[in-house]
Amino acid sequence: MSTDTETSTAGHPGAGAAFIELDRLEKVFDVRRRTGFLRGERRQVRAVDGISFRVERGEMVGYIGPNGAGKSTTIKMLTGILTPSGGSLRVAGIDPSRERTRLAHRIGVVFGQRTTLWWDLPLRDSYRLMHRMYRVPDARFRANLDRCVELLDLGELLDVPVRQLSLGQRMRGDIAAALLHDPEVLYLDEPTIGLDVVSKAKVRQFLRDLNAERGTTVLLTTHDLTDIEQLCSRVMVIDHGRLMYDGALAGLHEVGESERTLVVDLERELPPIRLESEPSVRTVKVEGPRQWLAFPASASAAPLVARIAAEYPLADLSVREPDIEAVIAKMYARERPGEPVT
Repeated sequence: MSTDTETSTAGHPGAGAAFIELDRLEKVFDVRRRTGFLRGERRQVRAVDGISFRVERGEMVGYIGPNGAGKSTTIKMLTGILTPSGGSLRVAGIDPSRERTRLAHRIGVVFGQRTTLWWDLPLRDSYRLMHRMYRVPDARFRANLDRCVELLDLGELLDVPVRQLSLGQRMRGDIAAALLHDPEVLYLDEPTIGLDVVSKAKVRQFLRDLNAERGTTVLLTTHDLTDIEQLCSRVMVIDHGRLMYDGALAGLHEVGESERTLVVDLERELPPIRLESEPSVRTVKVEGPRQWLAFPASASAAPLVARIAAEYPLADLSVREPDIEAVIAKMYARERPGEPVT
């Protein structure tokens, strides 16, 4: 694995260069809007507004926020697709916009619902093209492909044209394609979208093993907080192009005062559940034998489930994660925009 780095320490005096380093990064777009016949106006939109952060080699970091927050724009600058309007960034010591081709051999990217596979070709042929494009040694390519096929359950899909794959199948195919050349950093945009519960578990385990065995750095954008909980020790929240939070997921829940929802199906219709020993738990909705209970997202659901099972005739239950947009909205109301929460 290459160790090419630079000694840039922008924004962090006295510190060594991180594997990924952004310093007051900005991206401004000029947008034209028609205001009448043959008339229009131009305005500037700050998609990314002075973001600074560092990611060390081997970290798995969640990069989350509502739609339009600036996540994809950041990723596109990190890959060299877009050139920053201001500030600076380095990935493995490389300026992405100046040395995009050199950087391409060291990164892997999965852009949500935009495939990197060839639409009319079978998966196998797409992978062969990747093999040639990245000049991957034959033995290494075969070993990487075999591993991805086994762990992502792609064996029966290799001869199927990409256009005939379901969204979940294609996502698994895209993840494999992004890893065939052994990238040092992997950018993932909604990697479990369209997957069933079993497939999600396989993808998450695959990513954990990849990080543990090869030290691959992962930057993950997702709306599924379970992805973040199971994969990332650190989460960054972006909104309106600004970094709102950088820290542990538990800290995010505390700052945003977010709540999980426990959906309880009782054997029969009963009055709202009340637990004297759990004052932070409240029943927010009742429909027949089904009840919805809200509790702090930073708390474990296990004691609550055990208490309900002991005191009520329980038929079934499920836990719903907090909506990230709601968490960020509460953060935004409490903090001044542009000041990261710590």
